[in-house]
Amino acid sequence: MIVCLNGRFVPEREAVVSVFDRSFLYGDGLFETLLVCNGKLFRLQQHLDRLQRGADFLSLRLPFSREATANFASELIQRNRLAHGALRLTLSRGVGARGYSPHGADYPLLVMTVHASTAHDPRHPPQWRLVTSLFRLPAKEPLARFKTCNKLPQILARAEAEARGADEALLLNTDGLVIEAASSNLFWIADGTVCTPPLESGVLAGVTRAVILETCQRLGLPTRLALLPPEALSQQDAVFLSLSTLGIVEAVTLDGGELPRSAMVAGIRDGYWQLVDEETA
Repeated sequence: MIVCLNGRFVPEREAVVSVFDRSFLYGDGLFETLLVCNGKLFRLQQHLDRLQRGADFLSLRLPFSREATANFASELIQRNRLAHGALRLTLSRGVGARGYSPHGADYPLLVMTVHASTAHDPRHPPQWRLVTSLFRLPAKEPLARFKTCNKLPQILARAEAEARGADEALLLNTDGLVIEAASSNLFWIADGTVCTPPLESGVLAGVTRAVILETCQRLGLPTRLALLPPEALSQQDAVFLSLSTLGIVEAVTLDGGELPRSAMVAGIRDGYWQLVDEETA
């Protein structure tokens, strides 16, 4: 694999980061995971928008312009001859003095890697089994809107789900309401309306989440921002998740019990992938 390390394209074995880098020491950084389809990035600008908002929130300087960053990403895909998969972009504050203070960390680091996967197959859409995690996320947490390099609650929740034989962990906030999953945003269908928790509840401002809402608008489907207690989720018409690498993933079980299914999920999924194909063909 070829890696882009602060604008330099180097073999994977040469792509090394200092042990004093703040993303390694404290998780002081941000990351984005972008879908690569047909050798092209999907919704790059929206990802860069969120990266910039996160950098502004953390007072973290981006080392390159948006145009340069986009060019690096495109060249990395070409150098690795990647047709389908994901591009991971990590922005670190860089090396600074010992301690929590960011003072002196004036040389941020931007790293990009690519990871191949098979193309979307409409005949075999992904389906996940969910379990409700014991871990909770803070309600109304402003940091939750950005993909920071601090993901320990999500890591522990995913490990908990795997130990219980599930594919993904469902997370509640400290108000006791269902808000998202460890690696994905949450949707459900209620009486023909597509619902998802509002950002204020402590959820990630997912790029794919926004595209799903856009897709529903294109399909003429009503949407609503709403919150649910965990016991009400299994009473909805259907439950699905969204994430950049897989698009839409239907949830088929929750805590061992079967979830209701709806043909609307397949329609939204087809509409989403049609949009992806239109923009990357």
